[in-house]
Amino acid sequence: MPTLELTRPPFSGFAVDDIEAARTFYADTLGLTVVDGEMGLIHLQLTETSEVLIYPRPHHEPAPYTILNFPVADIEAAVDALAAKGVTFQHYPDMGTDQRGIFRRGGPLIAWFTDPAGNVLSVLEA
Repeated sequence: MPTLELTRPPFSGFAVDDIEAARTFYADTLGLTVVDGEMGLIHLQLTETSEVLIYPRPHHEPAPYTILNFPVADIEAAVDALAAKGVTFQHYPDMGTDQRGIFRRGGPLIAWFTDPAGNVLSVLEA
């Protein structure tokens, strides 16, 4: 018998300081499915069985690391599409990101950006 008898697939979550700004960013800028939840929460429906909970937190302080990665087939196209929607990519010269913010020094090609709350996200070619 399993230790945990799950009622649905596990999910992750993170905080933002402005839930409406998050809803707009994830739905309109990233084009993801955003579903309203209880008590002012929102859910990103990433696949049929995968979701991420986003909840409001006053005085939110973003983590200094990537909290959510979006695998894409073509990082160049993803960076272009997001930049056209106003997304600014992070530049980490010490890590070797190029002028577009794409890391190309081993491992998957990856580019980091932030949501309106300052949470670090990425697109990575996979």
